[in-house]
Amino acid sequence: MSGDVVWAQVRRALGVESAAIAALPDTLDQAAICAAAEAIAACKGRIVLSGCGTSGAVAVKIAHTLRCIERPALYLAPSDAIHGGLGALQGGDILILISKGGNTRELAVMMPAAKAKGVPIIAVTENADGIIANGAAITLPVKVDREPCPFNMLATASSLAVIAVFDAICVAIMRETGYTREQFAVIHPGGAVGERLLASDQDRRSGV
Repeated sequence: MSGDVVWAQVRRALGVESAAIAALPDTLDQAAICAAAEAIAACKGRIVLSGCGTSGAVAVKIAHTLRCIERPALYLAPSDAIHGGLGALQGGDILILISKGGNTRELAVMMPAAKAKGVPIIAVTENADGIIANGAAITLPVKVDREPCPFNMLATASSLAVIAVFDAICVAIMRETGYTREQFAVIHPGGAVGERLLASDQDRRSGV
């Protein structure tokens, strides 16, 4: 492999992904974003996320970020969900389904149970006309112009876009709810972040 060729391809891929993120504010549905943020902030139960393949990995990351701002969230694997795992869904919960194509069968099978339990569904998809979107209370269309891979198929830029959207929603919720460093320090005592939070808390106590 030629180092120059690899570096050129890396720069090109990063350019495509950066452009995808930069374009989001002009392509997102403001009303849908605000509705999703309000629903998540007001949720009295848990925020359950699900997705297949790369979308599942994205769902896991989003669930973690939500927990970091004191929004109880968990990832429910579709394969487990349709074999009894849907019992985790209870009244007061929200179900977020992430499907790039919008017709993922494993997720569609979960929807009747959610509706029967009165659990609202938020769909995150590129396909606003798909099965997942049509059965959701709120649909967040998140679409990118292209993926950086040669086939325009490997979910990379699109996955980063979904993560970025929920990162932004989480930051908005933090600001709107007055989430504090002290709250964050309680649930994040480990790692470099925990050290910084605990150190700043000790400094405030000592009047530094």
